[in-house]
Amino acid sequence: MKHVEERFGEDANKEVLLMCIGVTSGVGRLIFGQVADYVHGVNKVYLQVSSFMVIGVMSMMIPLCHVFGGLIAVCLLMGLFDGCFICIMAPIAFELVGSQNVSQAIGFLLGMMSVPMTVGPPIAGFLRDRLGSYDVAFYLAGIPPIVGGAVLCLIPWVEARRIRREQEAATDGTQEQMLKYKRDSGGQGDALAAKTADPNSVI
Repeated sequence: MKHVEERFGEDANKEVLLMCIGVTSGVGRLIFGQVADYVHGVNKVYLQVSSFMVIGVMSMMIPLCHVFGGLIAVCLLMGLFDGCFICIMAPIAFELVGSQNVSQAIGFLLGMMSVPMTVGPPIAGFLRDRLGSYDVAFYLAGIPPIVGGAVLCLIPWVEARRIRREQEAATDGTQEQMLKYKRDSGGQGDALAAKTADPNSVI
């Protein structure tokens, strides 16, 4: 709000920006929830990556908006993908850690999110006092979502690699069991052949 007052004056309708973020966040949850559930072939992880990237880029674009309408457009887009982030967070946690650990995973995620939410405003205020504007604070705020989205891109690759290792281990175990069964069957066959050849055998 202080940034809007400094950039567009105290008469600027600041409440419209918050309303835009809230409304489009609700719409985004409805839209992306339906997309993730009913559109075949959609990868939830990549939806989350797109939301991180857009939120990060939009945060960096806030200082570049010198027209109030442009700032409204940025807030609309940011709210839309914020809704995507919120509604996809729990399904991704469920897919990655399973039903038994999903509560712990979501709790850990929300706990980690609380750290920048708590530390961010004082740092932004400090930068404003030192540099005279919030521009650097917005630029820095856009970096973590972009980095997080880039790291999140690796999850499908890591998950596919883990599944492939499990399949290879299961295949190796099955082959060992088959070889053991063949050895056992071969020993019984040799004993039966010896008994047939020697009727006086005690075997």
